[in-house]
Amino acid sequence: MTAVAHESLKQEEVLLEGFLALDTPEGFRAELIDGEIVVTPPPDGDHEDHIGLIVEQVLMNSATRMQFAGNKGLKLEGSPKDHVIPDGTFALRERRLYRGAEPWMPCEGVTMVLEVTASEPTADREVERRCYARGGIPLHLLVDRDASSLTLFSDPAGHDYREHLTLPFGKPLPLPAPFSFDLETADFL
Repeated sequence: MTAVAHESLKQEEVLLEGFLALDTPEGFRAELIDGEIVVTPPPDGDHEDHIGLIVEQVLMNSATRMQFAGNKGLKLEGSPKDHVIPDGTFALRERRLYRGAEPWMPCEGVTMVLEVTASEPTADREVERRCYARGGIPLHLLVDRDASSLTLFSDPAGHDYREHLTLPFGKPLPLPAPFSFDLETADFL
């Protein structure tokens, strides 16, 4: 290992250690995204309403029984500079991924992550999407409140997703297997 690579690894370890020791104010959440610590304020009511509408439909209509966790931390294996907290994660019920006392779980087994744009829409639209792709999460659902649209990203490869489908609020968004139903979005209008 070269001296430069060793120094870079050392800096990442110090950053991760400092991040994990943060005492974030109640209601706020801290993430380590692409080597930067990002602290976001509590979400507004519309943000939470959109999440609730999606969770309700997935749990009621999915072809496969799913579990949901809100604000569960994900760590990307092999990348100490990425610890992200999606607005929600879905996993097959049979996997029971959310058990245990660890605040950060690996991405393996997560079927879909859910993000609703908030105070940092660029992070929601781009930076976090690349983290989820690097983590190999098959589906990433983005609710873009500014654009009044939903985008389903699929087929992760490297640092991004190869496929995406964007539809305006009001149009049903087809969710592939294991969900296998059309997500209704008329209530988002």
